[in-house]
Amino acid sequence: MLNLLNETFSSLLQPFSFKYLALLAIFLILIYKWFSTSANSSPPSPPKLPIIGNLHQLGQHLQRSLQTLAQRHGPLMLLHFGSVPVLVVSSDETAREIMKTHDITFANRPKNTFFKKFCYNFKDVASAPYGEYWRQMKSICVLNLLSNTRVRSFRGVREEETKSMIDNITKHCSSSPPQYHQR
Repeated sequence: MLNLLNETFSSLLQPFSFKYLALLAIFLILIYKWFSTSANSSPPSPPKLPIIGNLHQLGQHLQRSLQTLAQRHGPLMLLHFGSVPVLVVSSDETAREIMKTHDITFANRPKNTFFKKFCYNFKDVASAPYGEYWRQMKSICVLNLLSNTRVRSFRGVREEETKSMIDNITKHCSSSPPQYHQR
């Protein structure tokens, strides 16, 4: 009897190898993590796929897709564009509250290789992290580049560039027939 039970058990497991059991275990863990709702402090989020996140839920017209998602999940929601978490704020009251209470948290810029290489290791005003250095750079720019006297001094250059652009557009528009592109 024991021999018969042993043969039956081994014949059942023979088609399955341990690699299939390991894959099944990994699959079940992923399914559990995907469907489990943890009580964390994250804003509401629509269900996401493992690699692409919520990109599949965004249609051709981004603003309409975000509006539809906001109607379902509220004015503050967390989306994932691939593996990058994105906080979407869709009401002016919520945006005002965030900027009032968490302004320093959202003041930093994303760090990427482009800014590191071309902005002298994040030393540019546009890429520097929020802090004392950024405040000094901003005040220097405002005082020296954006003051009323400096802006007025470039009026002639702006007018000349605007006239050149209008002349260029006029020349290109009158020299060729209109081309209509169909999508």
